[in-house]
Amino acid sequence: MDLPQEELQFLSIADILKESTAVPRQSPKTFYLITLTLIFPLSFAILAHSLFTHPLLVRIDSRSGSHTSEWTKLLLFQFFYLLFLFASSLLSTAAVVFTVASLYTSKPVSFSSTMSAIPKVLKRLFITFVWVSLTMVVYNLVFIGFVFLLMVAVDTQNVLLFFFAMIVIFLLFLVVHVYITALWHMASVVSVLEPVYGFSAMKKSYELLRGRTRMASVMVFAYLVICGIISGVFGAVVVHGGFSYGVFFRITMGGFLVGVLVIVNLVGLMVQSVFYYVCKSYHHEGIDKTALFDHLGGYLGEYVPLKSSIQLENLDG
Repeated sequence: MDLPQEELQFLSIADILKESTAVPRQSPKTFYLITLTLIFPLSFAILAHSLFTHPLLVRIDSRSGSHTSEWTKLLLFQFFYLLFLFASSLLSTAAVVFTVASLYTSKPVSFSSTMSAIPKVLKRLFITFVWVSLTMVVYNLVFIGFVFLLMVAVDTQNVLLFFFAMIVIFLLFLVVHVYITALWHMASVVSVLEPVYGFSAMKKSYELLRGRTRMASVMVFAYLVICGIISGVFGAVVVHGGFSYGVFFRITMGGFLVGVLVIVNLVGLMVQSVFYYVCKSYHHEGIDKTALFDHLGGYLGEYVPLKSSIQLENLDG
């Protein structure tokens, strides 16, 4: 990002996408390795998940007797899948946000330096994720409550209650779910780039999103829709295609869709990183590149502040 800080606040969604997609050109090898080792496994797991669960669900549904072993396999697979998804998501976020920030401060960047910083970044992201998860638990309880209300409305044929429940469910997903997702993404960036995490990062995220909530919601909603379409096509063609499509076509389409999701996830992570600077600029919060440089260096065990080095050089002169 070569734009002056004061110009960042005027960027449109198209400009943010343009700036985000230009970032990997500054260190193509680093982003290639991050994509290959972190984002590709994450994207593959998201789509390939149904390939393994679908046969188990079919066997469970087709058996009239005991099928404890199938349920055990399904629950174990779901547990390890969610564990892998959670870990890969945090690792990918930490790697991309750290790398983009390093490039923004002109800090030397490499795949090895990014991997070295991840352990400390991961702890902060995990604590923030726990707080976001608690928020999502409350949201899901409310959502389930209105789904139950919808079922009651269908059973009792209460038209007024049915439409009320439908409207609330629609708004919960379209407004609340999208906003919480935007809040989570911003809080993740804040946890890496500022000396706050957990609830404090969520509070800071809320403050940064004010005035830019609509823009954030549009980008998050677009991301969710694109991912939904990719998953839907993958399920229809690759998982449930059966004899409707040839094996070669299903494999080719599956590989293509995984590749598309990899690009979408990489761009999404870079967008959330760039959007952080846009929000900072919008609120006229100066971005001290020297302080950010030192903060990033702390993850690598670099305890000598850059300011001190500059001051010493000036004294020597």
